[in-house]
Amino acid sequence: MNTRDFENHLRDGEGLTVEFKRCGNQPEKDTFETICSFANRQGGVIFLGVEDDGQVTGVLEHAVSDIERNIVNIVSNPDCFNVAPTFEFEEIFYEEKTVLRVWIPMGPTVYRYKGRIYDRIADVDVRVTSDTQISALYLRKSAQYSERKVYKYFEREDIRTDLIDRARKMALARTPKHPWGEMSDNELLRSSSLYLRDRETGEEGYTLAAALLLGTDEVIADLCPSYVTDAIVRKENLDRYDDRLLVKTNLIEAYDLLFYFAQKNLPDRFHLENGHSVSARDIIIREVVSNLLAHREYLSLYPAKLVIDNDTLRTENASRSIFEGRLTLNDFNPMPKNPVIADFFAQIGRADKLGSGMHNLVKYTEIYADGSPELVEGDFFKTSIPIRKNVLAEAKISLMPYDPNTIHSIADAIEAMLNGLGYATPAEIAKMSGLSSKTAKRHLAAMMEQGILVAEGTTRDRKYRRK
Repeated sequence: MNTRDFENHLRDGEGLTVEFKRCGNQPEKDTFETICSFANRQGGVIFLGVEDDGQVTGVLEHAVSDIERNIVNIVSNPDCFNVAPTFEFEEIFYEEKTVLRVWIPMGPTVYRYKGRIYDRIADVDVRVTSDTQISALYLRKSAQYSERKVYKYFEREDIRTDLIDRARKMALARTPKHPWGEMSDNELLRSSSLYLRDRETGEEGYTLAAALLLGTDEVIADLCPSYVTDAIVRKENLDRYDDRLLVKTNLIEAYDLLFYFAQKNLPDRFHLENGHSVSARDIIIREVVSNLLAHREYLSLYPAKLVIDNDTLRTENASRSIFEGRLTLNDFNPMPKNPVIADFFAQIGRADKLGSGMHNLVKYTEIYADGSPELVEGDFFKTSIPIRKNVLAEAKISLMPYDPNTIHSIADAIEAMLNGLGYATPAEIAKMSGLSSKTAKRHLAAMMEQGILVAEGTTRDRKYRRK
């Protein structure tokens, strides 16, 4: 390591992959806790002879060999480490002092020091004790994607044919000459890597991804009993919830349920883009829900959550990542947690190419809430989208209060509301035009028949938008 790189470490301080340790004739016990945590996380560097604040005190030059020998003996001792982590030494000479650099790469197994598991969180070595944390650690170490697990007794009749038909139609609607249009159901399943041969055992069959995407609710519950997405709204009743939805079905229908749940409980805001009305809210929901379902560790016991309160839209789900910390566009390197599921979502239009989701979230959160999304990667992936208060009221400024002299007919009222909010509702149209709600509904229905408008939502909260 050259002097400039070392000085950069001193300036940046301790973090996920850097630790400073003072050191006398022998390293302290917590040095080995850090070795264990680095090997369990994504690797790191320990600088022996540097204070916590970055001050270089050095180690005694005549003691360097003894320090190295002590580390080798303890790491290799089965009474100390269950498996010996890999490491390397390097001596750094800085301002007439000697610093011993110990580099530890991420290892392939779960490491224990004196029977205890340590993990690296930010700049702290944390002892892992809960079953959920230990399970997440083993999943992180797994070299296999759990979505590719083959189930010998998962049969073809456990897959819903209607969902295959729907997926094919969605793919063709997005890409008219999509190859799925010419494939049989079995060819579609194989081409999507939902039917595989395990190269290690020789067994072949349908995978966990096939069950999650297209399986019956019964087979999903059998293969993935902990799978659930808990969607909650807390705006009035902060102790419990105002609205709740537990989703345990296939990912195609789960997406619909979660999308409309969020859409129903979040205000919209009018935004004009390239001459067209665009719902920033709906784009944000699409990215958040798609990520929650496609990039999640399904073998974890930790339930996924979607929470809406007065200030934020938040999600949290088990992940499988070697990185810990907040994501930004500058340092974002997309890594699929479930590449098969993610690709299937891309084919049917539920997701775009890898990495574009974060760009969309940043862009449309700034439009929707004049703020920025917060995405934190780790064993649990967390997303937080700010909600600017009174978004709907602000959207209505251009429309309400309106000038009655500009509304001469029900058509004027509909046009004014579509231009102002991007949608129309019978109640508002009736209020603006002075006619009944039934009359407004008849006009809106006629415009739907003419292909001008489309309806969204349930009967009670239905909105009409331009097609």
